[in-house]
Amino acid sequence: MLRVAITGPESTGKSTMAGQLAQHYGTVWVPEYARTYVGNLGRPYTLADIEAIARGQLALEEQARLQARDILFADTDLLVLKVWSEHAFGHCPAWMLEQLKRQDYNLCLLMGVDLPWEPDPQREHPHLRQFFYDWYKRELQAMGVPFAEIHGQHAERLQRARQHVDALLDNNIHLK
Repeated sequence: MLRVAITGPESTGKSTMAGQLAQHYGTVWVPEYARTYVGNLGRPYTLADIEAIARGQLALEEQARLQARDILFADTDLLVLKVWSEHAFGHCPAWMLEQLKRQDYNLCLLMGVDLPWEPDPQREHPHLRQFFYDWYKRELQAMGVPFAEIHGQHAERLQRARQHVDALLDNNIHLK
């Protein structure tokens, strides 16, 4: 089972991309657990909430693995939660950092900030998207995971993402 994470700042099309790729490749995708969790919270989130979100995200991904065909797309990953935690609370819990080290994505798609900002009650930092993009890129480089930067408008992004996923699949031909 190949695994692809869609990562990056807020309002960069991660959910849309995950859904489009899953549909194209005839498989499933893991939605962002935080959307539902924070949407039902009714109060400001805490570090404990981010930890609960991380656990929920991992559980959703494990469930989706049972339904996926050859490849699984994740709308988000623990890197998003690490950056969120460090920015909001100044640190990330050790267990989350350990889990992040064990992530075994075959590819991460880092979504660029060149799409227009779409306001949403859960989004917090329209003015910091480039700051966060640069942070994600540094983290991915430091982790040494394979990643591709995805820029452009909607159709162009999808085309670029598919090129990277196709290359991943071609390198793992036994799964086709």
